Amino acid sequence: MRKVRRQFACVGFFSLIVNLLTLTTSLYMLQLFDRVLASQSIDTLVYLTLIAVLALMFQSVLEAVRGLVLGRTGGWIERIVGPETLERGLEGRLRGAAGAMDGLRDLGVCRSFLGSPAMMSLYDLPWVPIYMAVAFLFHPLIGWIATAGTVLLFVSTLANGWLTDARLRRANAGAVALHRQTDAVARNAEIIDSMGMVPAVLRRWQNQAALLAADQQYAGDVAAILLAVIRFLRVAVQVACLGAGAWLVLQNEITGGAMIAASIIMGRALAPVEQTSATWKQLLAARQSWQRLKAHLAQPPLRPPGIPLPEPEGRLAVERLTYAFPGSRLPMIKGITFGLEPGESLAVLGPSAAGKTTLLRLLIGVLEPTTGAARLDGANLFAWLRDDLGRHVGYLPQDVELFDGTVFTNIARMDEAAPDEVIEAARLAGCHEMILRLPNGYETQIGEAGALLSGGQRQRIALARALFRQPRFVVLDEPNANLDTEGELALVRALALLKARRATTILVTHRPSLVQTVDKALVMRDGAIEAFGPREEVMKHLIRPVTGSPPPTASSPLPARAAVPAGVEA
Repeated sequence: MRKVRRQFACVGFFSLIVNLLTLTTSLYMLQLFDRVLASQSIDTLVYLTLIAVLALMFQSVLEAVRGLVLGRTGGWIERIVGPETLERGLEGRLRGAAGAMDGLRDLGVCRSFLGSPAMMSLYDLPWVPIYMAVAFLFHPLIGWIATAGTVLLFVSTLANGWLTDARLRRANAGAVALHRQTDAVARNAEIIDSMGMVPAVLRRWQNQAALLAADQQYAGDVAAILLAVIRFLRVAVQVACLGAGAWLVLQNEITGGAMIAASIIMGRALAPVEQTSATWKQLLAARQSWQRLKAHLAQPPLRPPGIPLPEPEGRLAVERLTYAFPGSRLPMIKGITFGLEPGESLAVLGPSAAGKTTLLRLLIGVLEPTTGAARLDGANLFAWLRDDLGRHVGYLPQDVELFDGTVFTNIARMDEAAPDEVIEAARLAGCHEMILRLPNGYETQIGEAGALLSGGQRQRIALARALFRQPRFVVLDEPNANLDTEGELALVRALALLKARRATTILVTHRPSLVQTVDKALVMRDGAIEAFGPREEVMKHLIRPVTGSPPPTASSPLPARAAVPAGVEA
């Protein structure tokens, strides 16, 4: 906003000229009645008309220019602020904040307001005293009538705001909540339809919409009544000016031209006030969006600024990692410590709600640990510059999400890439032949969230995306959840190739076929490590009876101790 102060100042200067030129019609009528009709001079009429037309043309040009300047200024602000707004929204989603992506909608509301008639009325309001001063020049009585009418209109506008502000604020907040609820319904359309949830969802949506409609209806009713009152007052003031002017003409205190000119000036003077009242709802919505946007951008960055680091070898060290969800006192992850050498693979096992997925999100630096750290080659994964870390990390989440676009762009992580790089990732994931069987191969459009693909196809393409450009650290959360036998065999081959390329790999799985491919295993229960060590040792102790020897942990002098890298406690 500081960078566009000059543009706003120019619009203010243009508004001054525009409002001065608005007096053209009044002055033209004054000269027409008092000079042309009295002198019956054709030359005077021609030149006065020519001057008036040129002035009105210049006024129209300036009005168009100030509209263009405000529109382009709003567009520039949106282009500059938009990327940071989106980035803060993504960080908000990582923090688990509700409505984290609403900032872009608020930015759009502010941009639209800058180029709207409501913004123009705000620029015209300060020049209303100019018209009042001209009215006093005609005659003090006309000036006082104009002043009284303007005060009444301002009071009516303020009353509109006073009576509707609270309801409009609540309605705007309700509209945002309803929009989020509608998005959630759209995302779960398949579940809602398949399980007969449509009536219940509709009732819930209608209840929320009814509360919103009540506030909007009240604000709309009040605004309609007050707007009618304001229009009546504007016309009444003009009639009063005409009546007073006629009386003054009969008293020989002003001319007939002054009477007509004063009435025209009053109509122009009161127009910005009326327009401000008519656009009060839009003004309030823009103000709320502005305040929310400022608060959104005022949030501290999720991570400190960083610098690119050398390509890691893949040495992972997890040090007393603890994590509690925001607002919760009980930690989900409890003091986990283990390590992996470059090229080693690890299977994370455990029952549901043991914290496996949360652990993986901590390991890739998506979540900030409450205490402790996860380090890759000594660098804190959470604090690592994301643009730099991303090229070294491959991640396949449990809930696969693809982007609207082609198979090629999704594997290339929505960036520019050479075809050889994309094909290599697809071959590594074992889905190259599958992609070639699609209608347009790698250029096949997959629809929003990959809706045109099957679950197995989405998972295999997402695996290729995770393996794009040979990352050194690969994290897979249930990578075979939607795979058939062919897809699972391809996944096993991919894990073998990752091991041959010395990529450190961590995966969550319940399939014995995948567990057999890893070097180590980690068993979690209630957010803590129950067992960690070489795969054979951990699996041997897992299948022993309860009365057997305990599973290997850091506290037991079993082979698992030797499997932990030196200096790291499990």
